[in-house]
Amino acid sequence: MPDRIATMGGSLVQHGPDSDRIYLMKLDPADLPGLLDEMEALAEENGYSKIFAKVPAHLSDAFMEGGFIREASVPGFFGGDSEALFLSRFRDSARGLLTPDDREATERNLSIARAKQDQGPGAVPPPDIRIRKLTADDLTDLAAVYGEVFRSYPFPIFDPGYLKETMESHVAYFGAFLEGTLVAASSAEMDAGYRNVEMTDFATRPAARGRGLAVWLLQAMEAAMPDYGIRTAYTIARSLSPGMNVTFAKMGYAFGGTLVNNTNIAGRIESMNVWHKAL
Repeated sequence: MPDRIATMGGSLVQHGPDSDRIYLMKLDPADLPGLLDEMEALAEENGYSKIFAKVPAHLSDAFMEGGFIREASVPGFFGGDSEALFLSRFRDSARGLLTPDDREATERNLSIARAKQDQGPGAVPPPDIRIRKLTADDLTDLAAVYGEVFRSYPFPIFDPGYLKETMESHVAYFGAFLEGTLVAASSAEMDAGYRNVEMTDFATRPAARGRGLAVWLLQAMEAAMPDYGIRTAYTIARSLSPGMNVTFAKMGYAFGGTLVNNTNIAGRIESMNVWHKAL
């Protein structure tokens, strides 16, 4: 079940039982400090074990005083100038702990990624692969790719109607085609006001994996961003996915921190790594 989007005053939050959390996506400073109590009440009502907030660094004191901790940061998130902090309050102490296996895998994947830092995409895509921005005519195929790759996702990306709505508002979708068939996809979710973009929703059909398509998709998205006035790119990548962490490290993104047990994706709640880059 996809998470719900709600407003609290002028602030925007996402919440739901699958990820068992509240996510403060956009903060209206006028809502502080009362917003903290409102989120706590919503979490208590629904039994959520984590409250996760993305806030300007200069407004973080109220959150820290309310029991939040800093998990990650993105410099230049707001207009290319101001830093964003990713803050979390764990209402259940167990939610803030990694299992030994997950901790080992997260550390191993970061080590692998850092060893490939700034290597770039390498050679040009093979001649049988075409990378391009997607259009409304591609949305049924796009939804099918996402449905094949992800067992769960915090947004309804399996629904062509949702994809069309977001494409018409703030998301540019990109695809990799093998002999005319869509085999991999990604999205650039833009915040025009703050001039940042989340590079996200990467998915490659199993039969097309191992060809480095994610790197080419990321390169194509980056190349398109100047047309939108975007200054800062970031991603929130699965910490247990070595390929995605390597992709961003190769393309010059810096590691910004790990969000512990943060998002229900691929069937369970996983930790996520934040990577960022000035464009």
